[in-house]
Amino acid sequence: MLAGMPDLSHRPVRMVFTSRAGGVSSSPYDSFNLGTHVGDDPADVAANRARLADVLGLPAERFVWMEQLHTNTVTRIDAPSAIPVEATDALVTREKNLALCVLVADCTPVLLSDHTAGVIGAAHAGRMGARNGIVRNTVEAMAELGAEPGRIQALLGPAAAGESYEVPDAMAGDVEKHLPGSRTRTRNGTAGIDVRAGLVRQLMSLGVTHIDADPRDTITDTDFFSHRREGVTGRQAGVIWMPDA
Repeated sequence: MLAGMPDLSHRPVRMVFTSRAGGVSSSPYDSFNLGTHVGDDPADVAANRARLADVLGLPAERFVWMEQLHTNTVTRIDAPSAIPVEATDALVTREKNLALCVLVADCTPVLLSDHTAGVIGAAHAGRMGARNGIVRNTVEAMAELGAEPGRIQALLGPAAAGESYEVPDAMAGDVEKHLPGSRTRTRNGTAGIDVRAGLVRQLMSLGVTHIDADPRDTITDTDFFSHRREGVTGRQAGVIWMPDA
């Protein structure tokens, strides 16, 4: 379910990415699907989310989910929400023990923190959201809460890799125009998009230099859900929170 859970008790900010293993959902959502919007049995999704909460040691009601629509909208959260935050693709907060969650199945989950300022963010960076500045907007929203780009740590999770993410040439050119560094060639020599590469370049241009990017390719790695590979499938999550101590 969770890739290697080391002792995190001393860390002021905690970040995790889930895989598709360790849950109760049946095919094609097998097995640790955390998305409520993909056609899975709601009871199975609820059980999976409860298991996530138990493993991370947080009450389930402290997890904040989003109605992700591939926008560039960022929402500040100051309290738990009983329903997904409407029409947003990023969350920022200064609240402790509030877990910000992003759901993906090829899009790039981006977790951001300035633990000195006590500000965190989570962004859903798919092709359109990344093109339209969702990560830039998240950094700017964090700065409004006191974060400084030079102190922000960014972690990009497993996502579609450029060597697998084939798109029409015109689309690759359009994304490159708005997200420089994202255009690439696939393993087949066709036009492709590497969203993570573009985001790393964008973050650095914003002054964010503490960046880690998980290189795993969700399109080819069957440990993860992939909309491109499977069509109807589940969603894994990136989760970030600040514990009380």
